[in-house]
Amino acid sequence: MSDAPPITIYSTAICPYCVAAKNFLKSKGQAWTEVRIDLDPAEREKMVARTRRTSVPQIFIGETHVGGYDDMMALHRAGGLEPLLAGRAPEAGA
Repeated sequence: MSDAPPITIYSTAICPYCVAAKNFLKSKGQAWTEVRIDLDPAEREKMVARTRRTSVPQIFIGETHVGGYDDMMALHRAGGLEPLLAGRAPEAGA
């Protein structure tokens, strides 16, 4: 059994960064819940309220807001993504 937190991706149909984020997570063996804000305006409002951002993707790992694709890749390069995916808090300053 895994303690891995759930991953949520807010996305739209025509978003190349959403596709890139999902492909990257797939390459890591991760599964996620996709929330299509282009199909549900209420979900768009919820995403903006949660993130204070209007762009997609917006990625959450558990309750941690990772940000968009570039943010996730920067976190990965800094070594902070894998601990988060494994359910461990990222190191301070990571």
